[in-house]
Amino acid sequence: MPAQGMGPGLIWGLDFAADGTPSPVARCDGDTTGVFRWLHLNLADHGTRQWIADAPDLSPQIRDLLLAPDTHQRALVDGGCVGCVLHDFERDFDIADTDRIGALRIALTPSLMLTTRLHPLRSADIARGRLERGGAATGPAQALDLLVGAITGNIADIARSLGNDVQQGEDAFLDGHHPPDARDLIRIRRRLAQIHRLLTGMRGVFQRLEEDEELPEMLRPTVEKLVQRLQALDGDILGAQGQLRLLRDELDIQSAQRTNQNLYILSIITALMLPATLVTGIFGMNTGGMPLASGAHGTLLAALVAAGAAGLTYWLLRWMGFMRR
Repeated sequence: MPAQGMGPGLIWGLDFAADGTPSPVARCDGDTTGVFRWLHLNLADHGTRQWIADAPDLSPQIRDLLLAPDTHQRALVDGGCVGCVLHDFERDFDIADTDRIGALRIALTPSLMLTTRLHPLRSADIARGRLERGGAATGPAQALDLLVGAITGNIADIARSLGNDVQQGEDAFLDGHHPPDARDLIRIRRRLAQIHRLLTGMRGVFQRLEEDEELPEMLRPTVEKLVQRLQALDGDILGAQGQLRLLRDELDIQSAQRTNQNLYILSIITALMLPATLVTGIFGMNTGGMPLASGAHGTLLAALVAAGAAGLTYWLLRWMGFMRR
């Protein structure tokens, strides 16, 4: 299947015959052996940048889009060639998914699709795996659908995992055992917000393409389908965010109720102890004429007075309704 490490910055490349049969590409500038070619290039390689700058099939504006340093998501249609910058999650050699976002640059012509990246991206691995398992891209529409499908499929898996985390936290909260930790909820919220921003930008790219009158007709049905797919996926993310928000609100309400209950108990104890404290304070004064100072049972009587004051206070609180909670 795909050939690696061949040609200037070529990570892998495929030529597709009319029946969808793929064949590996050895060099970026090699002869095409099919009806459509897909090249995945490494922008960190200087040879790749030079090859793109000299590519005759790409217009100057598309070449600038592929080589520009900025990474915001956008799209461009120029002379029948379509260029896009989409966001995707980067990967490490030992970690398939990370929370780092990288730029995937795409150029589409009727017979060629270029995908370039500066750092390894998860969608390229997924797309390559699908091609190895028999997927075909005999034209730009199929290639674009397969690539964006790889991005959305990866995001859907992440969103499904985050949604399960939210549901498990909600079940634990409702069962009253091991409620979710606030740091875990913040992590989920941060990741969901990151995915939402990514999908919003990507959907805006394809909506602008959909409204562009110069968009090639062969790509229009695919672009319309991708807009709907991204909108549905973003709806799932918004649903997970809403569920997470409700869970956080419930946790906050529970925490506030627990705090109020503790303050209520502390206030009752303080009210009960205040008269007794007043009594002990009076009997603790070193002044003349202190009652019960000369009797044999003065301390016991003073303690009974303090207890009686606390009991009277308790009765008054009960009578006034403060003890009915």
